[in-house]
Amino acid sequence: MDTEKTIEAFNSLIVINNDRIEGYKTAEAEAQETDLKMLFSDFMQTSVECRKELVAEVIQLGGTPDEGTRVTGKFFRVWMDLKAALTGNDRKAILDSCEYGEDAALETYKKVLIQDHQDTNSKEQDMLNKHYALLKVDHDKVKKLRDTIAN
Repeated sequence: MDTEKTIEAFNSLIVINNDRIEGYKTAEAEAQETDLKMLFSDFMQTSVECRKELVAEVIQLGGTPDEGTRVTGKFFRVWMDLKAALTGNDRKAILDSCEYGEDAALETYKKVLIQDHQDTNSKEQDMLNKHYALLKVDHDKVKKLRDTIAN
């Protein structure tokens, strides 16, 4: 097990959760509809809890938790699209943007779970699997809402 690789992998997940927190904080403030505000608040809370556990694990491993966000690439596009959709109050576009962001978060977790599994112990794997399941629930909520509008 390579502790430095584990810390690096966990920090990438901390950044993804930071991105989700910041994005959904903005979305909650911009949203007009109460159900979307509540949804975004719930999603933000999911990432607050995941981040808390990841930060504790990085500290326990002797590392320094990443405090930043990665407002580039996929997530930058997601939040720009989301902001435009919120401005236009286009519910389907809002949910499309959210689903795209949730896909990116799940992919990051999946990468760590598959590619970096040899650098994590069973307790850490359990934590990551739990986080993945929580994010998958959020993803599926968005998808269901979006699909309901599409039909």
